[in-house]
Order: sequence, then C-alpha cells, then structure tokens
Amino acid sequence: MSLDRIRLARKRTIGTNQTTKALQQGQVEVVYVAKDAEHRVTAPIVSLANQRGLNVVWVDTMKQLGKACGIEVGAAAAAVIK
Repeated sequence: MSLDRIRLARKRTIGTNQTTKALQQGQVEVVYVAKDAEHRVTAPIVSLANQRGLNVVWVDTMKQLGKACGIEVGAAAAAVIK
C-alpha cells in the first residue's frame, strides 16, 4: 500500500498521541508507522492496531510520512480516519 491513501485522505491524524487516541476510539481505517521512529514510541500503536485487526503500513522514514501528511517535519505515526 502506498502513501497515496494518507496523502488524499479527507480525515487523518498525524503524530503518535492523536493516532493513539483515534485508535482507542475506534475511528481508524489504516495506520501508518515510520520504520525509523523509536520502537518504544511506535510499539503501543502497532500493538493496538493489531488488536483491532487494522492494517499497519510501514513507511521507510519519518520524513516521508510527514511529507505525505503535508507537514514539514517528520511523523512517527499517522492514520486515516473513517
């Protein structure tokens, strides 16, 4: 799965805190996680997504994920909202 879905999404979360909240509230369709982000930061998000049976799309770098989300800085995690 490419970054086009997060790039074109009408609603999305950017960052670990917002993504975690959306996951806990059951609002997420797909989760994106940067491979170069710290494991301790992304592990809870990946675990929660797996518990809910959601796809986790791994992105090579935080910079790529941030750019796909339309921000100038890197992002460890992001999600497409239902």
